[in-house]
Amino acid sequence: MTHTIKKHDCLCLGILFADVVCQPISHLPTPGELVPTERVELSLGGCASNVAINLSRFNLSVGLSGCIGDDPFSNYIAQTLASVPGVDISRLRRVPNMGPGTSMIINVHGEDRRFISTNGANAEYHLNDLPEEWLTPETIIYIGGFLMMPKLELPETIDVLKLARQRGCHVLLDVVLYGDRSYRDAIMPLLPYTDIFLPNDHEAEKITGLTNPIDQAKFFLDAGTQAAIITCGEKGTYYFSQQEKFHVNVFPTTYLGGTGAGDAFNSGYIAAMHEKLMPRECVVWGNALGASCVRHISATQSVFNRDELQYFLEKHPVRCENL
Repeated sequence: MTHTIKKHDCLCLGILFADVVCQPISHLPTPGELVPTERVELSLGGCASNVAINLSRFNLSVGLSGCIGDDPFSNYIAQTLASVPGVDISRLRRVPNMGPGTSMIINVHGEDRRFISTNGANAEYHLNDLPEEWLTPETIIYIGGFLMMPKLELPETIDVLKLARQRGCHVLLDVVLYGDRSYRDAIMPLLPYTDIFLPNDHEAEKITGLTNPIDQAKFFLDAGTQAAIITCGEKGTYYFSQQEKFHVNVFPTTYLGGTGAGDAFNSGYIAAMHEKLMPRECVVWGNALGASCVRHISATQSVFNRDELQYFLEKHPVRCENL
């Protein structure tokens, strides 16, 4: 099959999911109990697809690379992505006799969301699916859902990241903790070839054993990443690099569900980075898109576009503090 090669502003590589999500319920059911909810919906999820969809709202050209299966959920993912303007899915690979990554997301009033997930065809994804011609200067490469894709934990991934950096690409790495194992052993080899590492505070604690986000960020810098961004939910976001260190507060919002909030942050950061804004402004954009995301139970439905973001930022100044 011949693929049309074109330059993209951002490459979104990684996990693709079908999410089955419920409106918030009053409590978790006891064994045998039925708890009613106002709505259950099927929506697109997964770090790579969420970020690709969000960036399309900022008119970025996105190359998407990931794996799905050959079942109805996989068809839903492919059809939904095909309808998103500006997203190139020519490197979406079908894996025979498999389903896609799939999550059941349970929202309970006043509590963080709960997930029941299988990585499905994402387990077959590797960077051989990425054409070298996509690695052009200034392209932003976002790897979303690392640790859910075991074939990315092979030495060949480092070779691709080295090549990307040599060609002037910017590499951003995000994780999803999956399974009970040592996450640190899988993460550490990639950090010297990563421009920005983007865990939340819970993920960072599991990787480092440290509870303070400042200590977590320092740990990742010492391990070789050029910058570490630790998102901490309602406690805001910490940015650490050798050049600057700061904290940005969260924005006011109406919380309905947290699914996709981290991906929305990453999308805002990437969109600002594409516009050559400084790291402080990039984090502000990220926090704003994260705040917009949690107004809906799905991962992307309520995320701001460019005009909505600009209007929101004009109305809601946010505090940034040097550390």
